[in-house]
Amino acid sequence: MGGTGVKVSHLCLGAMMFGAWGNTDHEESVRIIHTALDGGVNFVDTADVYSKGESEEIVGKALQGRRDQVVLATKFHGRMGDDPNAAGNSRRWIHQACDASLRRLGTDWIDLYQVHRPEPDVDVDETLGALTDLVHAGKVRYLGSSTFPPSAIVEAQWAAERRGRERFVCEQPPYSIFARGVEVDVLPTCLRHRMGVIAWSPLNTGWLTGKYRRGQEPPAGSRGARNWSGRFDTPEGQRKLDLVEELDKVASDAGISLTHLAQAWVVRHPAVTSAIIGPRTMEQLVDLLAGEDVALDDATLDRIDELVAPGTNVNPGDAGWTSPALDPPARRRA
Repeated sequence: MGGTGVKVSHLCLGAMMFGAWGNTDHEESVRIIHTALDGGVNFVDTADVYSKGESEEIVGKALQGRRDQVVLATKFHGRMGDDPNAAGNSRRWIHQACDASLRRLGTDWIDLYQVHRPEPDVDVDETLGALTDLVHAGKVRYLGSSTFPPSAIVEAQWAAERRGRERFVCEQPPYSIFARGVEVDVLPTCLRHRMGVIAWSPLNTGWLTGKYRRGQEPPAGSRGARNWSGRFDTPEGQRKLDLVEELDKVASDAGISLTHLAQAWVVRHPAVTSAIIGPRTMEQLVDLLAGEDVALDDATLDRIDELVAPGTNVNPGDAGWTSPALDPPARRRA
């Protein structure tokens, strides 16, 4: 994991789908987690905001008796209540959020505590200072960021060095064949600063499984069937539908599934430490684990580059974060 010396599996089990947002059966979710651990995964990532803490509670149940063998990551920043201070990157909230996550996870420490999104209005030293206190208190081992632009990544590194704070040792950006924007500067920046990279949504929220096809209804129970009304009709959605057909041919020629092609493509990048897999069902997990050892040759990688140019996002919305500097009030005089 970057320059830390911590060894993690190149597939990281994401827990976003455990709880109200996905699989509401706690016992089945625990079985899925145990199957992943038995299959060689030693890295688990969740967040307080996932199903308002329910995901962390499920992960905590699953790790009872197995905590020492797992590198456990969680995140803070998202809104967790009506209180205006129950969110964000302030010292006040970070300490509250960490203690709440520790209770839900049933553990004394978090291996990797990540800032879920940047908050430009908050001084980065405010955030790093609070996180450093948590490290010194033994509640947290390492710090990370998620979906930060490269300028914010560098600013945090400089602030840590100049002010004697603990630094971010990894970044968690969106990265997939359909979302390659981070190749321009985020991934090179992480390499320069010896930061690990944990790629979220390597399957682009299900698009790269091939489950969504032109002229077909989204499969029952899928995200597309639940809450993606209208997304298939956008120009970006239509482009993805076309690309799925072409990428499926590439996968077929390589003798693998589209899911395994997309998964293997992400972990091939030299900056990437792990790709987050987020199964909702046991069937999905078993399929994802089956592609763990797939490796792509240069010819296959070149064909993918021809379909989606390096450094581009098919849908700009897949960047995961939009700078508030682009909002009209920031660009126009009052």
